[in-house]
Amino acid sequence: MKTNRRVLGFLPRAAVLFLLAPAALLAAQNPAASNHGEYGVAIVKNVMVPMRDGVKLATDIYLPARNGVPAPGKFPVLVERTPYGKEGKSDVETARFFARHGYVDLVQDVRGRFDSQGRFNFAVQEAPDGYDTVEWAACQPWSNGNVGTYGASYLGHVQNAMAVLRPPHLRAMFVMVGDGNYYQEGAWRGGAFMLLHNIAYALGALAMSSHTARSNPVAMAALEKAHRNLGDWILAYPFHAYASPFSPTPAYERWFQDYVDHYSSDAYWKRNGFDYAGLYQKFADIPIYYVTGWYDIFEYGNLHNFMVLSKLHKSPTRLVVGPWTHNVGPRFSGDVDFGPTASVDLEALALRWFDQLLKGESTGVLDGPPVRAFVMGGGDGLRITGGRIEDGGEWLKTTTWPPPQETTRAFYFHGNGTLSEQKPGEEPPSVYQYNPAHPVPTIGGQMNPGLEKLGFYTDGPRNQVCDLKMFGCRNNLPLAARHDVLVFETPPLTSDVVIAGPVTVDLWISSSAPDTDFTAKLVDVAPPNKDYPEGYAMNIEDRIIRLRWSEGYEAPHFLKPGEIRKVTIDLIGVANRFIKGHRIRVDISSSNFPYFDVNPNTGERPGYSTHSVIAINTVYHDAQHPSHINLPLLPAGAAPALPPQAGR
Repeated sequence: MKTNRRVLGFLPRAAVLFLLAPAALLAAQNPAASNHGEYGVAIVKNVMVPMRDGVKLATDIYLPARNGVPAPGKFPVLVERTPYGKEGKSDVETARFFARHGYVDLVQDVRGRFDSQGRFNFAVQEAPDGYDTVEWAACQPWSNGNVGTYGASYLGHVQNAMAVLRPPHLRAMFVMVGDGNYYQEGAWRGGAFMLLHNIAYALGALAMSSHTARSNPVAMAALEKAHRNLGDWILAYPFHAYASPFSPTPAYERWFQDYVDHYSSDAYWKRNGFDYAGLYQKFADIPIYYVTGWYDIFEYGNLHNFMVLSKLHKSPTRLVVGPWTHNVGPRFSGDVDFGPTASVDLEALALRWFDQLLKGESTGVLDGPPVRAFVMGGGDGLRITGGRIEDGGEWLKTTTWPPPQETTRAFYFHGNGTLSEQKPGEEPPSVYQYNPAHPVPTIGGQMNPGLEKLGFYTDGPRNQVCDLKMFGCRNNLPLAARHDVLVFETPPLTSDVVIAGPVTVDLWISSSAPDTDFTAKLVDVAPPNKDYPEGYAMNIEDRIIRLRWSEGYEAPHFLKPGEIRKVTIDLIGVANRFIKGHRIRVDISSSNFPYFDVNPNTGERPGYSTHSVIAINTVYHDAQHPSHINLPLLPAGAAPALPPQAGR
């Protein structure tokens, strides 16, 4: 079972090309060795598919075959459009899989990438190109006119963008970890720049495989050196013109700087491909399957796309959310193993989806509730083979997201560090000093694995304890030991608490700075055991808010001296079982570096700061300013049952 779905966007791809003649028909695979498929596979390489403006996109076509030649007849067609190279191992394996099961599978390099013509322009070029590709495929002699699309990450973005234009022959989509609002999900989350993602992804996944890098060994060598020195470049941000890690590829340097310069939610981000808030009414009313994870960078987009389109459309809309990072499907994420039931064969699920919707077969994929969400937690908390902690979990099946049974309850912060459902009285506020020169390091979260060798342990759930091998850590102490981290936690729970749904944190704050950040992190704290004698603090979800944007992302609202402002930090969505003996914890601070850029506290233009100052930040928790977290509790009868003895 393949689980890494071509979404390791932070790893440099080998600049190796197989030089193949255009439209060269390769030998078909022997049907007897087709790994459970009915057909063999014949491949037509580098068919140049014309777009409406004359640009041609390189496309490999995988056809069902008999005895070494394409099988006669017409077949449903699947389209995958990628910026990462159509000859990537996973793309090839998946295309062969579908061809063996009776589909013509098209894998295409998007405009300006690898073997395709034209200029690459992230996301916004994909809607018309996707439309033209689908309609071209529908008219070919091997097509029966039923076209579906699939793919993950950028390959999900292209599907969403194309659906807005409603290609007439588009019948179904399988969208894994695609976006919904790129400004909020991939660029300026909460108004803070997603620094590590935008440098590592733009460099390792795109610039290093650009036309310029692949044709210029000198440029490639410079980019490879920049990637090895990723940590130094992160510390050097903000960059000067022509002095960035992207300088060997000017077009990609300009693209990165465009992201920096468009720091508000302006017209740049309102275009199709970046934001669907104003475009949902235009989406093709076709069956769509959304797949995401609780630690996926595009968790918000998949949840929101499903919530809106499932109400707008008559066609079936489905959602599965696992305990995964951007690499969806496996039983583990970060340092945590969630057990065998957490693993999902997404290739097999997609086959059932398309067999029912493009072939008319009864596969059962539409049976049962439309939402499956994995509720993490319930394991024994010990270290298992591979070194990960065993956290466990079970699937929740529900008719909607959020689940209709959830009831939101407020858990309040108190000056003594407790978290409870008791409202605060007259309590003094909590005050700390935020120094931009010493930010809180990122440990776990919504990044991909693959950067550990460079010191970045920023993917998925991880124990919230520093290690000198981690970027930004200066000791081996828990993050909770820092003076600039406020900790609010419950006593050990006397019974299980299960949450499933949206989570928000309402803070009443003030600051000595006109602009600063506040972060919130929900943590499941396991008690000490023989493997973790100090306990294990597992991050569940975290987000950030930059104060200038706390009243909207179109125009800044700086903090006035002495002003107490209520801000809300949206933790998007969570499903977790805090088992008996665990604690529910919320950490509040003002930095999470290098996942986000460091706020200099000066109010200067983002990406152009000249200096930084220390901010004195205050969180209020009294009767007039009852800071709290809103948790979506599930009643006992609605929560999925644990296996016998699990977590006990």
